Amino acid sequence: RRFGRGLAAIMDMRPEAAGWLEFSTTVERAEADAVEGLLLEAGALSVSFRDAADDPVLEPAPGETPLWPQLVVTGLFPGNADPLALLAGLQAGDPALRWQFATLAERAWEREWLRDYRPLRFGRLAVVPTGMEAPPDAVVLRLDPGLAFGTGTHPTTALCLAWLEALVEPGADGAMPLAGATVIDYGCGSGILALAALRLGAAAAIAVDLDPQALTATRANAVLNGLADRVTPCAPEALGPLLAGAKADILVANILAGPLRELLPEFAAVTAPGGQVALSGILADQAADLATAGECWFEFDDAARSEDWVRLSGRRKTRN
Repeated sequence: RRFGRGLAAIMDMRPEAAGWLEFSTTVERAEADAVEGLLLEAGALSVSFRDAADDPVLEPAPGETPLWPQLVVTGLFPGNADPLALLAGLQAGDPALRWQFATLAERAWEREWLRDYRPLRFGRLAVVPTGMEAPPDAVVLRLDPGLAFGTGTHPTTALCLAWLEALVEPGADGAMPLAGATVIDYGCGSGILALAALRLGAAAAIAVDLDPQALTATRANAVLNGLADRVTPCAPEALGPLLAGAKADILVANILAGPLRELLPEFAAVTAPGGQVALSGILADQAADLATAGECWFEFDDAARSEDWVRLSGRRKTRN
């Protein structure tokens, strides 16, 4: 049927029903903004986009928000809204669209992911959601999912957390690189890497991201962990003035290979000679080219791999 389950099913959805009402339609990329506007005008509390096929967008340029060629646009409405009236309004706005609908039960959606979740361990470090008991022997970082990327579950983040945890151990010269260090977390997302570094012994961290939501999330997570006085979130253009000529002891960047390659000169400029660096968000077949592009500034060790993702780590050369 044109409207998914048909008018009879819509009539069975009582306005007093609890939860949420969801209307979705599949459109071409060029139609997405218009459909979003139509849903918001109809009273949608939120509008989301998702891929309608299997056409991933892996490496947007900085500042871009690309969409898939064909996508599903979904509007979320209060459960007590009149579904027939909503459908009539949406159909009047664009008769060519084919709408599907669903009801969603009232739940604490932000906690749903915790049902099968366990604290993530990276040596002595444990990433633990709020309200969940932490391992008694762990250095604990409290973190919940939010608007910004980074809870420790993705291989790229896990590779960086494992690398940071390893920096707590003495090196061949007896030094412990993380102890008392200044750390830059470039592409900070939720701030997980900056905050983990502080938990593991770093003195200060600068969390850099071009997404304002990421900086907001980092500040909130810093407060949650009692680290707000030791982490400074900032946009990329503010990093140079903030450092005022100083250099970081450690730089970790979990982005994607394209932006990482463009940022290599910036990373070299803000990392102290001999400083530790880790780059992640790199697909396995991209690692060699990225290592070659950075070899004039950095000396990389053997790459670490998890699933299809690679982390390059090493040191800032003392001379270019």
